[in-house]
Amino acid sequence: MSKTTPLLSCPCGSASSYAQCCEPYLEGRENAPTAEALMRSRFTAYTRADTDYLLKTWHPETRPTSIDKETIPHWYDLQILATNNGNAEDEHGTVEFLALARTIHNQSIDLHEKSRFVKIDSQWVYHSGDLTSQAESKKPGRNKPCPCGSGKKYKKCCAR
Repeated sequence: MSKTTPLLSCPCGSASSYAQCCEPYLEGRENAPTAEALMRSRFTAYTRADTDYLLKTWHPETRPTSIDKETIPHWYDLQILATNNGNAEDEHGTVEFLALARTIHNQSIDLHEKSRFVKIDSQWVYHSGDLTSQAESKKPGRNKPCPCGSGKKYKKCCAR
């Protein structure tokens, strides 16, 4: 049974209700069938500070040891710009997106990334991503906290 109101819009911007979109993935009832569905569910997990889900859906090679919920920015908008592969029958895929957030210090973050996803044991996981050249001027400084919420410096986390 859903713990939310069935008509509540999903934070991922899909135009579906949370109960019909990301909730089954975040609650572990289903696995995301595509790389884009995983991308959307991970964005929703960030909006809910669901660090267990984020770590579970992060590739073991690149996964941080923990994510500090207190450092996760307030993510409020996701726009999927492009996908390449990442369908149910694929083993690899990319999703290019723009995500908008506010930090705990009320600073704006525009994260424009091309994320790589792979399947492990038939489940999609986030591997890594590259910031686009358009986002270069807005990306976090190398010694600034990483926007993923790991608590690490950007250069020691998502910039590697």
